[in-house]
Amino acid sequence: MKLIATIVLAGFLTGLSTRVDDPAIILQEFIYETGPYPSVHASTIVETPAHELVAAWFGGTRERAPDVGIWVSRREKSGWGTSVEVANGVQPDGTRHPTWNPVLFQPRSGPLMLFYKVGPSPEEWWGMLRTSSDGGRTWSEARRLPDGILGPIKNKPVQLADGSIVAGSSTESHAEPSRWQVHFERSSDGGKTWTATPPLDDGTTIGAIQPSILFREKIGGEKLLAVGRTEQGKVFSTTSDDGGKRWSALSLIEDLPNPNAGIDAVTLRDGRQLIVYNPTTRGRTPLAVAVSRDGRAWTKVLTLDDQPGEYSYPAVIQTSDGRVHITYTWKRQRVKHVVVDPTKLAG
Repeated sequence: MKLIATIVLAGFLTGLSTRVDDPAIILQEFIYETGPYPSVHASTIVETPAHELVAAWFGGTRERAPDVGIWVSRREKSGWGTSVEVANGVQPDGTRHPTWNPVLFQPRSGPLMLFYKVGPSPEEWWGMLRTSSDGGRTWSEARRLPDGILGPIKNKPVQLADGSIVAGSSTESHAEPSRWQVHFERSSDGGKTWTATPPLDDGTTIGAIQPSILFREKIGGEKLLAVGRTEQGKVFSTTSDDGGKRWSALSLIEDLPNPNAGIDAVTLRDGRQLIVYNPTTRGRTPLAVAVSRDGRAWTKVLTLDDQPGEYSYPAVIQTSDGRVHITYTWKRQRVKHVVVDPTKLAG
């Protein structure tokens, strides 16, 4: 999409953008126009303590190709900077595996964290972590996560009032019967050590992966809600009353169809829950936003893209100025960034 207008906004919203008719959408843009690779997917976005945006995604020949690496771009007042490859799957023996599903997370104290996966397939991958103490300009050496810990599989963790980090994770097995199983990982020391819950179910009745974690009451509280992708045509739901140590059995949300595609969600500071998802049981268009006041009844309030093509794997955050930022895969060719005013979303 050609950029056709310039909007001058405060802080990191200064830059080229395309205006649309929906009053809730403040800005739409691509993070880059052309890249050194034909295919991209699985973006993630974060706000740094300096109120700048950092985004990451995987890019290469195609998903699963060994040349797929993790790319990062930073947005300052002048707009998105040149993307840089910050991680790849090259092993000590020279073997190169694809990388997968980067997840950016900024804890209240400590460096910016970049989780990602390395391995030939989701059945065989392992978790990796790099950190940045300067807002994504430079990165530490890669560290492999402990055995049994994969890190957040697609969506950002949350941090509780006591500092604990809770990450949604999952495993995939495509042997017969296929088993997709959700579990959660917690750290009480800033990500130095982790513990994992058992899988929430056997992965056959509801095949679920890629949870996104919400707060059911106050942000930072221990009452949590997680939602995510399934093979059953609807978004799943599970709750925790103890900060993510124990979780309820999975159930399906009737208001939220799912075409076996990734979603993301965030608890807004006004108490509403917001999800970005494909509101269909087949295909990955359109891409839309829904909101809920109780995490059970959801209302679709905004369409982000509805043309032919793939619009998928969203990431969503609410920044310190109250705006909602969404990134997503645009036709597997580019990463799109949309800024939304949540006060103009009905529901």
